[in-house]
Amino acid sequence: MSEDRRLDVLRAIVEDYVVTREPVGSKVLVERHNLGVSPATIRNDMASLEDEGYIVQPHPSAGRVPTDKGYRLFVDRLAEVKPLSGPEKRAIGQFLDGAVDLDDVVDRAVRLLAQLTQQVAVVQYPSLRTAALRHVELVVLDERRLLVVIITDSGRVEQRTLSFEEGVGLDVVAELRARLNAATVGLRLAQIKLRLAEMPEQFRPEDRPVVQAVAGAVAETLDEEGEERIVVAGAANLARRGADGAAMLTPVLEALEEQVVLLRLLSEMAEDQADIAVRIGHETQYEPLAGVSIISSGYGGETAVARIGALGPTRMDYPATIASVRAVARYLSRILAG
Repeated sequence: MSEDRRLDVLRAIVEDYVVTREPVGSKVLVERHNLGVSPATIRNDMASLEDEGYIVQPHPSAGRVPTDKGYRLFVDRLAEVKPLSGPEKRAIGQFLDGAVDLDDVVDRAVRLLAQLTQQVAVVQYPSLRTAALRHVELVVLDERRLLVVIITDSGRVEQRTLSFEEGVGLDVVAELRARLNAATVGLRLAQIKLRLAEMPEQFRPEDRPVVQAVAGAVAETLDEEGEERIVVAGAANLARRGADGAAMLTPVLEALEEQVVLLRLLSEMAEDQADIAVRIGHETQYEPLAGVSIISSGYGGETAVARIGALGPTRMDYPATIASVRAVARYLSRILAG
């Protein structure tokens, strides 16, 4: 019972600090929250929380503020996440459903999440390294030119035009199209490249130059488009968050520019095997982001092809941010599933 009460006190401190940005004292807790115990008991609970490292007194005679450890306990013990309202859900659906292609979907998603959370939003672009092949189409443009179209399960479409000195037979194109799709659809990059290398041997010697050219074009496209990258929106939100936002502005912008740090973090968060992953302050293991929390979720189906998330001060509204990240990720998955 005492532990549950201390959790209630911690929850009240976190919620008040997020709203007011001011250290929280026992008197304020008594006035604002119906905790059902005396002020003396609350002071004892706060002392216990401080001894255990969940809250800290920033300076003498001040109230307490949560530590990274305190935020972590708060997030881990969240009984419920603030649900989005009906109008918010409809607005997300209408905004994302209007996208015309994958680039537009990603751009809309990152801008929408930044607006919903008032944080910095990041979307990891679906990489061909993590996506599976949905279809390879071969289109005969004329007797010496062939268009190779590569479509992945993440919605990416890549094209290459090949030219040949001699004419390309329609029967060879049809057979190659069928064999390519039978051998590679549903596979990921490493597996596909092995199948492509074996493809020429399945054709007559006189047809192999065409097969090698097409297989080479597919392999090169997968290599070139396989690099991971991040799309960002809402960096200006940091400047609007007062002192804590200003303090994290420079390190966050540097991390966003380098992208390597964020890609590493998102990859590590993907290993959590959780619907929502949260890194708080020093948990990022990157000192310049010690004052930052990152909330992310995978998107793209049962096997996520990438992640979407929000970055903000450790003093953030975790329930609302988690709800927004989860909702946008689910809509992204639905759209990519077609």
